[in-house]
Amino acid sequence: MIREIWEKYPFYGYRRITKELKANGIKVNRKRVQRAMVLGGIQAIYPGPNTSRRNRLHKIHPYRLRDLVIERPNQAWMVDITYLRLRQGFVYLVALIDVYSRYIVGWSLSTTLETSFCIDAVKDGLLIAKPEIINSDQGCQFTSEEWIDFLKAQAITVSMTGKGRCKDKIYIERFWRSLNPLSF
Repeated sequence: MIREIWEKYPFYGYRRITKELKANGIKVNRKRVQRAMVLGGIQAIYPGPNTSRRNRLHKIHPYRLRDLVIERPNQAWMVDITYLRLRQGFVYLVALIDVYSRYIVGWSLSTTLETSFCIDAVKDGLLIAKPEIINSDQGCQFTSEEWIDFLKAQAITVSMTGKGRCKDKIYIERFWRSLNPLSF
């Protein structure tokens, strides 16, 4: 029964499968379900913590915000991707924040990590204003030709944080921490 439930809901872990079994009248505890899943090679499908996988064939751009004094709105925006857990799985959320005002200028949701939804978020932001610089991590969406060409066509300077330099994007990271996961 564990395998049947997992095949129907591959994103269920041992806790949800235990609930499902109990709802079907089977007396079982979570530890037993967890052991059975390990023995059966069953594991929930979920996004890993790393949404910033770099494509080594793509060019990396320099970090342009080092020692730059941000003194006006739209001087620099930061962009990042996170994922949100939902009842039926998860979605990816990309957001752009203005470094000076800490205002979210654009965002987009997607079920995949394709570059197009990141560009959609920038297009939303461009309806409000146009930044001089957009800073991102080295994720494959932000190093892709599609992303770089779009920003260059808009005359926006590309900036990328260094590998392992999470503090270079502190404002967007703080925004992610402020989201209430219970509201989704």
